[in-house]
Amino acid sequence: MSVTTQWIEIDSADGKFGAYLAIPHTQKGPGIVLIQEIFGVNEHIRSVAEQYAADGYVVIVPDLFWREGKRIELTYDQAGWTRAVELMNATDIDKAQKDIELAIDALKALPNHEGGVASIGYCFGGLLSYHTAANGLVDVAIAYYGGGIQNQLDRADKIQVPLLLHFGERDSHIPLEAVEKIAERFENNENIEIVVYPDAEHGFNCSHRDSYNQRAAAEAHGNSLIFLAMDMP
Repeated sequence: MSVTTQWIEIDSADGKFGAYLAIPHTQKGPGIVLIQEIFGVNEHIRSVAEQYAADGYVVIVPDLFWREGKRIELTYDQAGWTRAVELMNATDIDKAQKDIELAIDALKALPNHEGGVASIGYCFGGLLSYHTAANGLVDVAIAYYGGGIQNQLDRADKIQVPLLLHFGERDSHIPLEAVEKIAERFENNENIEIVVYPDAEHGFNCSHRDSYNQRAAAEAHGNSLIFLAMDMP
């Protein structure tokens, strides 16, 4: 199924920033705000947006590093990692969250959008997807290997929407103890689903990384589509 893509501009209090937009062949569908890794809206993240558009969703991907440079696009080598960490540390989480909110507003204003809105984030974006859910901005949220969620559990009671958390069993950045801490905090919340993928490392969904795990990526994508289909308005 073919999709249509383009970059659009969104107004903010600090100036204009870009967002990558992927429209399904049907031209209409529920919305997804896709939240980048620390490597920017790079080729991998754009391909993920296109994948969900092919699945029938209208997908918007805000460029969250635009204050440091527009459309920064990093690779997964050592130089990319070094720059990515610098950009992550320079990012104001509150401003990033506001950018995500503005992107959601822009998504909802599109004639292509109909139905609910979900957030899906990867790594750093997984943590931001968690915050997006806690801020009540979406109808459902998904986080892939969201680093730092275990340190933000004071916001757990604010999660009032369905939330799916994907983790790798062998994630060298997020130990199983952290996943267990998250699971324990949410054990009485039926809206929260946590899936741990055997033998999967951090970044298992990214085919551009050495840690790519095809089986885990396929299973997680399938689980995400089922979760969206069941819980999106």
